[in-house]
Amino acid sequence: MAPHSTFSARGLVRPSVAASLIGICALALTACGASEASDGSDKSDTSTSSKTIQLTDATGTSVKVPSTPERVVALSEMDLDAALALGVKPVGLTAGRGQKGAPGYLADQAKGIPVVGAVTGPDIERVVQAKPDVILAGQLADEQVLQQLRRIAPTIVTIDGTKDWKKALTLTGKALGRGNDAEAFLADYDTRVAALKKDLGTEAGKSVSVARYSAKGSAVMQQGVFISDVLKDLGFTRPGIQNEKGEGHSTPISDENLKEIDGDWLFIGTLTSTGADQDLVGELARKPAYKQLKAVSSGRSTVIDGTKWTSLGGAQAAVSVLDDIRKAIVK
Repeated sequence: MAPHSTFSARGLVRPSVAASLIGICALALTACGASEASDGSDKSDTSTSSKTIQLTDATGTSVKVPSTPERVVALSEMDLDAALALGVKPVGLTAGRGQKGAPGYLADQAKGIPVVGAVTGPDIERVVQAKPDVILAGQLADEQVLQQLRRIAPTIVTIDGTKDWKKALTLTGKALGRGNDAEAFLADYDTRVAALKKDLGTEAGKSVSVARYSAKGSAVMQQGVFISDVLKDLGFTRPGIQNEKGEGHSTPISDENLKEIDGDWLFIGTLTSTGADQDLVGELARKPAYKQLKAVSSGRSTVIDGTKWTSLGGAQAAVSVLDDIRKAIVK
């Protein structure tokens, strides 16, 4: 689904903005994200160990950050999820995929946080206005934009090519001085997974399909995305092409090939729970090809929140997905 944005991504900073960036760096030199080649290790700054730490981000870049950041900007859904999970409320966020603000499942926790960009990229002027001391840059790969962000504050790319939410949470924990909290969260997640696997009983190992529906039609979630990692943790199998790595975030399926979204269990949703998209789910449900799916005809299909299941995902999203699966499958 094409991301909905209330802001346009800005590539280069205009002269007036560049001047403000220089001013910020001059007033707060320690906050400007100087990066250097990484030696592959995380270490404290020897001269100011009580104030800063040096860590290696997801790109292998070494970044010096405050040991206890107070003003964090989160530039991806996963960063926002992780920060909130670790007890840190950011001072800026980028709108979630298909959203005007935070992803639906984080809306209450993120209430009041200013929007500083969209899925397509940050709004540099708004990031400056947030006065961050650390910027969590998600999977941002545009070097020009990263350079602009590093002039504002230490900037950490938190998500690597695997898009593994666990690795991102661990790195975010280090960046926010909440490493122990990240470890505790992951330990609790593992405990929840083990309990759910046990409670699944005879449904353990069954095939689970995850699909998204929009005005453009149906799409399935293949390997290499958040939800597939969670389902793998639970030991579920995946039907058809969902066992294969996709080329993008999701793979479009025509009505003629709607059988590709079938499985022993089907979880399908949109990026909004109300309005036009929700009406579209009802439209899909009336299609003969959809009604003939075995998961649908057997009453094993569940409408889910796509902002959790079929978007970038994150720590709290993973726990919430476990709860959704428990409610749908465990009797």
